[in-house]
Amino acid sequence: MTYELYYWPGLQGRGEFARLVLEDAGAAYVDVGREPGGMKKLLHALEHGLDGVRPFAPPFLRAGKVVIAQSANIARFLGERLGLAPSSVPGDLAAATIALTIADLVTEVHDTHHPTTVELAYEKQKPAAKKRAEAFREERLPKFTGWLEDILKANGNVLVGRSVTYADLCAFQAVVGLEYAFPNAMKKQKVKRLRALRDRVAARPKLAAYLASPRRIPFNETGIFRHYPELDP
Repeated sequence: MTYELYYWPGLQGRGEFARLVLEDAGAAYVDVGREPGGMKKLLHALEHGLDGVRPFAPPFLRAGKVVIAQSANIARFLGERLGLAPSSVPGDLAAATIALTIADLVTEVHDTHHPTTVELAYEKQKPAAKKRAEAFREERLPKFTGWLEDILKANGNVLVGRSVTYADLCAFQAVVGLEYAFPNAMKKQKVKRLRALRDRVAARPKLAAYLASPRRIPFNETGIFRHYPELDP
């Protein structure tokens, strides 16, 4: 099967969580928005639906006649089908819990640069962004990263079970995104196990090849993880 991933071109964003699972599994997929005429297809699907399903927003994925939206939901679907999910029901639910919590973290990161509305550019809400980013750095960031660190302390080298799952890939993306957006704040986090997980995931052969390729869109200030020095003093 060739999967079809629908996401905005030019940024990693929430679509990257699906890309990492697809790339690590060596699955065939098309990044529709980056293809010729892809934006037209993406916008048409948002307005009219795709195979009877109308997603609210990208990312969404088509797998044959199945259409799935929401980043954590897509990662779970792919992980279960591509050998990157726990085999037990408790493990599967634990991995889903972690992926959904990381999705919450991603939303909070987004809100540091768009604290009042997504309709206005960051430059139009800088004072509110400065306050929101300070609260995120001081209160929320340690809570999220500490939670992941505690799970690794209890479980070992991976978050669930004994082998890498989509939950670990989601954690990897969160960590490298945070290191881009908040490098100073991340240096203060006492998360040696989480950093070790980041390194192990990055060294996986297929992912290492992807991360070094043009398919991996660089972090930039149009995505979710944005680096504004004034928000990370």
